[in-house]
Amino acid sequence: MAGKPRLHYYNGRGRMDSIHWLLAAAGVEFEEKFIETPEDLEKLSNDGSLMFQQVPMVEIDGMKLVQSRAIINYIASKYNLYGRDIKEKALIDMYAEGMADLNEMFILLPLSSPDKKDAEINLIIQRATNRYFPAFEKVSGLCRSLCFCALQALKTRISNLPTVKKFLQPGSTRKPPIDDKTLEKLKKIFKIP
Repeated sequence: MAGKPRLHYYNGRGRMDSIHWLLAAAGVEFEEKFIETPEDLEKLSNDGSLMFQQVPMVEIDGMKLVQSRAIINYIASKYNLYGRDIKEKALIDMYAEGMADLNEMFILLPLSSPDKKDAEINLIIQRATNRYFPAFEKVSGLCRSLCFCALQALKTRISNLPTVKKFLQPGSTRKPPIDDKTLEKLKKIFKIP
């Protein structure tokens, strides 16, 4: 497919959010084809576009890429955002996979039953504090509170990149956090009880 990448996902953040951010950091404009109904998802699956019958899917350079990490690696490589050498790429992959694990907990949180939500939030806090923050401390060489400050400073620097700043502005392609109405729609699209 020549031209702009086309992203196939529901009209929300989820697993496509990292891809949105990466494209914004690279300054790449894209098109979106939202999955609005179970039939939209079935059509993509039936026409062979979804290798594993799941989204996200990105059409780029004549390919239909699936699996979030594969999509991210391809885009990062294409736009020179994936490290200078194989060791740097491996380090990026380790941290990215760790963050993907943590992010998965956030993605699944809205699906938690109300009686389990507090326990899930406590688990996220515990894992972030005891598993993920220490990993970032090792690479940054900073203690936990300074590491958090360094992450905040990094977030500010990234948010001030012109292409990312544009992405974060109201009216941009950035999706809002999931709400109850969107959650109910997603449950219907993806046939989640």
